[in-house]
Amino acid sequence: MQVIGSILSGAGLGRWLLGLGGPGLIVVGLIDNSVIPIPGGMDLFVILLTAHHPVWWPYYGAFATAGAVIGGYVTYRLAKKGGKEGFEKKIGKRRSQKVYKRFEKGGFSTIVVGSILPPPFPMVPVLMAAGVMQYSRKKFLGALALGRGIRFFAVAFLGKIYGTAIVGWFGRYYKTFLYVMIAAGVAGGVGALLYFKWYRPNHRPDPAGESRKAA
Repeated sequence: MQVIGSILSGAGLGRWLLGLGGPGLIVVGLIDNSVIPIPGGMDLFVILLTAHHPVWWPYYGAFATAGAVIGGYVTYRLAKKGGKEGFEKKIGKRRSQKVYKRFEKGGFSTIVVGSILPPPFPMVPVLMAAGVMQYSRKKFLGALALGRGIRFFAVAFLGKIYGTAIVGWFGRYYKTFLYVMIAAGVAGGVGALLYFKWYRPNHRPDPAGESRKAA
């Protein structure tokens, strides 16, 4: 499809991944489930591929699910080795406590629901929390496969029906969309830098003060 080619003409990596077809979604899954995810990246590639080959939508849905599960499992294993201290350093103690509480109420449902929800829901902290809390590997993989399967098969099916219209719209406005995504990425990076380098160090609870209150 010429529209798809024009969309990715300025993105060598994107063009390469699109050329790989289904297996390329494994690579996207590894990147998307890392500590630096690509919000909506997997959805976009599934729609582009399905718009090009509508009858292959179950094939692309399956590869997207497999890629997301493999990428999620890598993050799970790394977090399991890193432990709670490393996890809390990455996302903050207060936020990590919220994730812990969700897992205590229902780890399986937390993973399934988080896997289905689209961006901007932060899925990586859920994957990491599962590893940190030593959640059952079989249950983790089952929940992740179920949630991601529901999401990406649905996205692939929508790509089959509406893919041409979506790609046509994206072909008209992809430069604007690209600039917005770059600006959002830069803003997010600056925000994260300010948070970790300035806000968190200056707003940590004073252990001496807490001990005095306890006394």
